[in-house]
Parts: sequence; structure tokens; C-alpha cells
Amino acid sequence: MNKKIYITNCNPLKLLCVFGIKGNLSFAVFFVIMIVSSFPGVQQVLAQVKPAQSEDLVEILKSDELELINENGIDSRRVTNGVFRHKGALLYSNLAIQNISTNVIEAFGNVKIVQGDTVTVTGDTLYYYGNTRLAIVSGRKTVLKDRKRTLTTQKIEYNMAQGIASYKVPGRTVDEENILTSTEGFYNTATKEFTYYKNVKLVNKKYTLTTDTLLYHSLTKWSYFNGDTKITNKDGTVKGTKGRYNTESAESAFQNRTTVDNETYTLTADSLEVDGKSNNGKGKGNVVIVAKKDKTILNGDEGYYWKTAGYSKIFGHAYVRNVVAEDTLYIRADTLYSYENSRDSTRKLIGNKNVFIYKSDFQGKCDSISYNTADSVIRFFQKPILWSEQHYQMEADSITAFLVNNQINRMLLKGKSFVITEDTLVKQFNQVKGRTINAYFQTGNKLKQVLVDGNGESAYYAVDDKEKNIGLNRVECGRMNLLFEDNRVQGISFIGKPDGRLIPPSKIKLTERQLEGFNWRITEKPTREKTIWAEL
Repeated sequence: MNKKIYITNCNPLKLLCVFGIKGNLSFAVFFVIMIVSSFPGVQQVLAQVKPAQSEDLVEILKSDELELINENGIDSRRVTNGVFRHKGALLYSNLAIQNISTNVIEAFGNVKIVQGDTVTVTGDTLYYYGNTRLAIVSGRKTVLKDRKRTLTTQKIEYNMAQGIASYKVPGRTVDEENILTSTEGFYNTATKEFTYYKNVKLVNKKYTLTTDTLLYHSLTKWSYFNGDTKITNKDGTVKGTKGRYNTESAESAFQNRTTVDNETYTLTADSLEVDGKSNNGKGKGNVVIVAKKDKTILNGDEGYYWKTAGYSKIFGHAYVRNVVAEDTLYIRADTLYSYENSRDSTRKLIGNKNVFIYKSDFQGKCDSISYNTADSVIRFFQKPILWSEQHYQMEADSITAFLVNNQINRMLLKGKSFVITEDTLVKQFNQVKGRTINAYFQTGNKLKQVLVDGNGESAYYAVDDKEKNIGLNRVECGRMNLLFEDNRVQGISFIGKPDGRLIPPSKIKLTERQLEGFNWRITEKPTREKTIWAEL
């Protein structure tokens, strides 16, 4: 049999017994009997209303109307415009059904939970499980607020015992600085930690962050992300898959393959740290820095970039690629430096220690190198040596190569200069040495002219008009001018009095074939693979 009692304009002091709250039981029963004695059968109903046996039972503070229901032995309360209290939290609604035995409340209309002075949850519907203190609030607009932020979604599960709120439908969190949206999320109201999943987007006036999973510590301002992540600000974009970002300092650190991209360069590495305010970056592991204006690409194990200064440093298997026209210049060194001049969009490259250089028409090695893209001048220092596909070799204390249209136009050799060309006809070597040498080239990087200034010496093979070897010319002169064609000396002139002789082929001694210091080092010529560390 179903039994009901209706009570209106309820005063909690008169309903202590009915609600099963604290106090003297006989005194409470006396009050209830006085209030409801006019209802038929009231004694039988009251006999079935049991007082609470636990302090965990949700208590009613007030209501406009109360209906006590007993159906099939189950006691419940139907509360209109009521206020409940439980463990320091207040629950409001237009209508609520409280199951006494399960300590569960179903509430509808203008639902609100107030926990202390920090957290408020509002919605259309509430399921509150008093024994576990789990509140499930839903509605067209369900809102959780604390002192600094507001979470809006359609359904919130709030574990009031642990202070953890969660949602599994799209939600939006707003504070003074950020707007964050995601498909799912968790918020620890005690530690102020947020965890967001799926389609996460954090919008700040200084940047926008998108990712798949985000853990945000609002106290430390650090965000930890996992999955495809993109951070965009006015200066550029950072893309990665795992790392952390500080919303206050704009620092970021990525653990997996990551790329920084802005208007002047891209920096990619296996791990990366970026200062979002200065846009300076530091990368480790397979680092690639691409300067967009002049198509310069730096590679290495570890690299740094200072955006304002336009300065890069890279080391550990370091090499640089500079694409000009349809050819590529490769430079390898222990450490590479790149300096960008923003005024004229030019770049200066410096390589330090164990330098290799490779281009399709010439190769070389030295101890240090500088390359200025503005004037296409390459300077080689510390006993450089260069080779060409056209069978020549050049050595000096320093060499400067002047490029025109991406081809060598002139080379200046200073200090102990030595030029060797391989004569494929006689299968010997033509040689020129002196204090300073200017070597000029024609199209195809072919040696055209050699000017020697100071202590000049030459040893070259002469041929007749039938290309028959007629002997070896050994000449000494302070200054000399040699003209070449197909790596052979076609003419020679001297400034000053030369000292020379022509040695017939049959009388050429082995020691006379080479000038002092001759050393044909073609086996040391770098390959492209060796220059980019693909061949050790």
C-alpha cells in the first residue's frame, strides 16, 4: 500500500523527526503528531518513517512543500523549492526526490550546488549520491565556477569528496587570460589542475594552442601536452607531439620531433626548447635550421637560434646546404655559425675546425671557412686545399674563391701557393708555385689563367701542334703569367728575367718532374656523402 503525507511551508525545527535528523526522538515525534494529527491514518504512516541511522544522510534545511512517500516499503521525500545541506555543501532545486534508504537525490529545475565559498555548480538536473558525494549535473547550460574560472558544458560529474569535476561532452573553460575548449575534461578544484582530452584548444591574447591531450597547472602556469600539438603566436608557430608550455613566460619544451616556423626560419629537432617571448630556440637530435630568405639549411646534432640577432650555431655532425641556382654548396665543420643581415637579406656562414666543402664543380678542405652570400665570396683558412672536377688542385696558407653566377670566377691564393693541373695527354702534372697566385676560370670551372707574384716557379709539359710531348719546361721568375687550355699551358710570359730550361722527354729525371713541395692529394678530396656525414 502507498502512503503519503503532504506538509507545506516547512520549518525545519518542526520536522526533525520526519527528516530523521538530530534531537530527542520523543520530542520530535510529539511535534510531528501535533502538526499532522488532522490527517487520517497518520499514526500508521509515521510508524514507517525511520529516523536517520547515519550522519551522512542529506538533510533538508527548508522547502515550500514536502511530501513524504512510502512505496513498497521504500521511504522517500518530494521537496518543492528546497534547500539541502550535506558535508558543508548546499543543494538547491525547484523539485527534488530524496530516497531515504539509498541517500540519493534527484533534483530538477534551477539546480545549484554551493561548496564553501569557492565552487558553485548550476544546471537543470541533478543526481546526487550522498554516500559517495558524487553530483551529476546536466542541462542545456551546465556551469561550474570557482573564484578565477568558469566551466560551461552540458553535463558535469562532480566528486565533491575529492573535489574533482569532469565532463565527457564538449566544454569551455574561461579565466582572465585563457579560453579553453575540449571534448572531455577533468578539473581538480583542490590542486587547480586541469586535464583535457580530444580537440583541445587554448586561446590566449598572445597565442593559441591546440592539442589532443593537455594537463594544465593553473598555479604554476605550466601546460603539459601529448599528441599532435600546435602553438601559434604573432611571431610564428611551434608544432610537436609531446612537451610542456608555460602560459605566463611563453617558454616551451618538446620531447619528440618538433618544428618552430616563423617568417625567417624553421628549426626542427628531436627535442626542442623555445622562448616564446624572444622566439629563441635550442634543439637537440637531428637538428635542421632552414633560413627561408636565401635557402640556407643547417644540419647537426645540436643547434641554437637567436631570432633578434639573426644568429645560429650548430655542432655535432654539422653541415650546411646553400642552394644557389640549380646547384648546392655543402660545408661541413665541427661547429657552424650563421649570421643574418636583415637589412639586405644576406647571410654569412662560418665553419670552424675540420672543414669540408663540396660543390658539383669543386671540393676542398681546411681548418676554417667563411662564406658571404652577399658577394658570393668564400674564404678558406689554415692550409686549405681545393680540387676541381677539371683535374686541378690548389693549396696555400689561405684561399679566397670569388663566385659569379654560382661558378668560380677567380681564386686568390696567399702564402706558399701551389697549383697543380693533371695533364691527361702526357699523364703528368703541370705545376705552378709562388708567394701569391691569382687563378682565373672560364665557364665550366676550367682553369684559364694563372698570375704568379713573388718567387714564381713552374714545371709544365710542352707539346707541339700535333700534341706530341716535346719536353718539360722548368722556369723560375719573380712574376709570371700562364695561359691554360684543357689544363695545359698554352702560353707563358714573364715580368723580369726568367731562369728556365726545356728538358727533352728522354732526359727528364724523376726528381725534375716535380717542384719542391709537390703533393697530389686527390684521395683526400671530399665526396658529397662524406661532407654530409653519410660516409665516415
